[in-house]
Amino acid sequence: MGDEDIPPPHAGRPVTVPARLDRAAAWSWRLLVIGAAVVALGVVASRLRLVLLPVGVALLLSTALVHPAHWLTRRGLRPLLATWITMLGFLGAVVGIGVAIVPPLVDEFGDLGPTLEDAADEVEGWLIDGPLGVDQATIEDARDRVQETTTNAFSSNGALVDSAVIAGEVVAGIVLTLVVAFFLVKDGDRFQRWAIGWVPEQHRDRVRQVSVAAWSTLGRYLIGAASLGFVEAVIIGVTLTLTGSSVVLPVAALTFVGAFFPFVGAVVAGVIAVLVSLVSSGPEAALVVAVVAVLVQQFDNDLLAPVIYGRALKIHPLVVILAVTTGAAIGGFLGAFLAVPLAAVLVNATIAARDDPGEVTEPSEPDEPSDATGPTGAAGPA
Repeated sequence: MGDEDIPPPHAGRPVTVPARLDRAAAWSWRLLVIGAAVVALGVVASRLRLVLLPVGVALLLSTALVHPAHWLTRRGLRPLLATWITMLGFLGAVVGIGVAIVPPLVDEFGDLGPTLEDAADEVEGWLIDGPLGVDQATIEDARDRVQETTTNAFSSNGALVDSAVIAGEVVAGIVLTLVVAFFLVKDGDRFQRWAIGWVPEQHRDRVRQVSVAAWSTLGRYLIGAASLGFVEAVIIGVTLTLTGSSVVLPVAALTFVGAFFPFVGAVVAGVIAVLVSLVSSGPEAALVVAVVAVLVQQFDNDLLAPVIYGRALKIHPLVVILAVTTGAAIGGFLGAFLAVPLAAVLVNATIAARDDPGEVTEPSEPDEPSDATGPTGAAGPA
């Protein structure tokens, strides 16, 4: 018998794949499909950011404006008139606050940049001459990289974006935001009823429950971030004033804005406050500001935040950081601003979807109309 007549070892027997390898392969292709879908979604969101970002801001804004509009409606005004009064009152308040705060804020912001540069020079000198003994070339290379990254964040294909284009996008975004917010406040419940009408009847209670949880999460996030930001801004501003810092209003404003970027914004605002105090009042004052900033953050995170946010922001800090980074990559500053509430909405909507229909994730608001089912009726399902 020749070699060609010898049957192979597995002749006549089926070739079986080990169970572990089969499961690994099944998970691998599913993860690849999910990853491709996430990438595609990110690309689409990036292309549509001029629409998606204003809509996201309008959703957040309408969670606050819906309450005074409902208050006026319950007192006999028609929804259209109540919505107009609410929107005009909001715009009037924004203009009034801007007239009162913006001029001194702009004046002091002009001093913030040079102050931070002086602080960076002092820190650089300490790193070079201090116990760490860092090489000056390393420091300069790091500063160049930071400057390059900052420049690229506001550039397109290596060239600075034309200011007229930016101004046009900003104006268009503001107009679209106000228009979308107006109709969400006026007809949000109708939009939800129309959307739920497309859902099979056996799933409507669960879908309504998920929408209520998502809307309530947005409202709690906006109120919570604004409340915590105000508290932190006041405390940091008072501390800077008492320690003799010359730039107070810009740091307080940045601290307030930083509250809308949980964890990340607090760290950035705290570092800026310490650097400003270092240049204005010396190392001792900077140490005091650093201690106060840490204590305020712990107080807010451990005591105030659980009460204000409720379940609206019970997500891991790592998820928050990844959400902020992803949002910034897709939509810049506004993308980072909307990333955390979006992540919170997804988490709480998923929790609500797992609950039995009728179990509302968030407690009802007593001042909402009982027959509301949509964004203007975030209090509870109809």
